[in-house]
Amino acid sequence: MGNWRGHLKTITAHKMRVMKYCFRVGLYQQGLLHDLSKYGPREFPVGAKYYQGDHSPNEAERLATGVSSAWLHHKGRNKHHLEYWIDYDPKQGFAMSGMKMPVEYVAEMFCDRVAASQTYLGDKYTDAAPWEYYAKSKDHYLIHPDTAALLEKLLLMLRDDGEKETLRYIRQKVLKKENYRSKPQKIEREF
Repeated sequence: MGNWRGHLKTITAHKMRVMKYCFRVGLYQQGLLHDLSKYGPREFPVGAKYYQGDHSPNEAERLATGVSSAWLHHKGRNKHHLEYWIDYDPKQGFAMSGMKMPVEYVAEMFCDRVAASQTYLGDKYTDAAPWEYYAKSKDHYLIHPDTAALLEKLLLMLRDDGEKETLRYIRQKVLKKENYRSKPQKIEREF
């Protein structure tokens, strides 16, 4: 089954960090529920088999098999991943596009990226690390421009102004009542 102890330790340390940050910005339910699918039968055994310790086992699975079954399962169930929000966009001729993410999931994505950088970098972590990781890949993301703008603002704020100021900004500005939708949008059906 691979390194199940190491994998369990890593995903739990990551989850606890995300929970801490989510709680600090007021996202209590999201903090508690963050990444629970990683502990399930579709993701945990694969993560343990391809456990690396210093980066995601999804990368190792992808290199070994050509696809990451754990990632495909994970991103389809966790709304804090930009990949969850990729759909056919009628405004773009039904091309695959990034849909605009609700701000509470952008905030959770920020917390996730900070926690992942801390988990994998350990003592080498700096507040610039989450931005640097994002910047390496941002040109190939399918992400809505508004979502990208907010995430980039938060990552740059973390880099330039620090964790305390960025979390305060998320709590007081990003997640203000008029910006924050805690209930799903009503979907109109056409018949």
